[in-house]
Amino acid sequence: MSKSPPPLPTEFEPEFIAGLKAIFEEKIVFNQVLGLKITSLLPERVTARIDMRHELIGHYSHNRVHGGVISAGLDAMGGLACMAAIGARHMDETPDQRLHRFGKLGTIDLRIDYLRPGIGEHFELSAEVLRLGSRVASTRMEFRGADGKLLSCGSGAYIVS
Repeated sequence: MSKSPPPLPTEFEPEFIAGLKAIFEEKIVFNQVLGLKITSLLPERVTARIDMRHELIGHYSHNRVHGGVISAGLDAMGGLACMAAIGARHMDETPDQRLHRFGKLGTIDLRIDYLRPGIGEHFELSAEVLRLGSRVASTRMEFRGADGKLLSCGSGAYIVS
């Protein structure tokens, strides 16, 4: 009989969360340009927020967020979900050891479906890993308006080794 994988931890240590936030929100400078801020970091699901700003407008007469902001935000969230899943897989290591595992993480494939115009004061982004293999992770991401309405969704594949 095959042995089932160990259950995911219910939450990360504060040191790991702080370190991952620093990587995602500060060291990945483009995430600062987008204004991406992590709101929840769980092993099975990550969430973040983007506040609408003038610099993010894609269609000036409708005040819509640019499609590139949506695409880049969802790509970043897929990567963050991979980081959380990798961190959860290696809970036997210290938080610092786990934070050094993300050096080779990169996007292989990305698909975005734009369902509705991105209009609003802020947007909620979320992502989860569908499968974490030894070399590749598959993810699903969502981009929602402040009212919770699904505006765009995506799927991605990331190299993790």
